[in-house]
Amino acid sequence: MDRHREYIAEQAKIFKALGHPSRLLMVDALRSGEKCVCDLQTLVGDDISTVSKHLSILREAGVVLSEKRGTSVYYRLALCCLENFLACTGELVEKRILGRLDLLKRNLSD
Repeated sequence: MDRHREYIAEQAKIFKALGHPSRLLMVDALRSGEKCVCDLQTLVGDDISTVSKHLSILREAGVVLSEKRGTSVYYRLALCCLENFLACTGELVEKRILGRLDLLKRNLSD
């Protein structure tokens, strides 16, 4: 595989890691600062082993960093550019939703 393809394959790992709603929810929460696994588990609502697996995928992709403190593990974003990326994609989603609502309102008034 040439270097460019390797580069693209590594980028794809990041997108794949972000491609699950629970992982994206955790990453979104980490935008406001580091969180312990227990906070992320409460947020996602899954059992600890599932949350740990999701965090492992994010860590292996280089999306998050972890630090053990006593008996707790804390996570923070490793990719500063995710803030802009998530804000940008969030704006796109908001426009789509607002557009659908506007269309629905017009269809109901007809």
